[in-house]
Amino acid sequence: MTEEAILQGCLRNDASAQRELYNRYSPKMLAVCYRFAHSREDAEDMLQEGFIKVFLQIKSFENRGAFEGWIRKIIIHTCINILKKNKKFSENVDIVHAAGAYIREESIPSIIQAKQVVECIRLLPIGYRTVLNLYAIEGYSHREIGKMLDIEESTSRSQYTRAKSMLEDILVQKRILHKPKHEFDWLTAVSQR
Repeated sequence: MTEEAILQGCLRNDASAQRELYNRYSPKMLAVCYRFAHSREDAEDMLQEGFIKVFLQIKSFENRGAFEGWIRKIIIHTCINILKKNKKFSENVDIVHAAGAYIREESIPSIIQAKQVVECIRLLPIGYRTVLNLYAIEGYSHREIGKMLDIEESTSRSQYTRAKSMLEDILVQKRILHKPKHEFDWLTAVSQR
């Protein structure tokens, strides 16, 4: 079934088209939810709620840009709304900034690194993790993040800086990284996933 056929079927509330849309996009969107959620169960709940919104709002898709990008935006906003509802953004942790972290072994395949880095990102406090995901992975500006999370732009910037440093510390503690050999780019490792 083509994307256009799926879209047209969903506009008619066709159950088989809705099932096809869910089956096609849910694995990628679950990965998005997983980066924001505390547990796999929370991520699955976010995914379900997000797809309900996708089906309810499908008439608003205007064929401008990618359909997958439109779905992703709804899923991200659903995750943010769930986190805001649970008032998880006030978590703030004092950290010691890492002086610089480096890859432990160059022979580790990047897919393994990506999974390890994602798991380490999930160890960050929810506020840090959310800002890091929105800025570094999803590409939102600090101004946009501030509006989404009802925080100041400067708070987004400082949470991002602290999140990066804390992530580097975690990667060093987990022996995924060590100091000083070759610089490790955690964002590249995650985006290769």
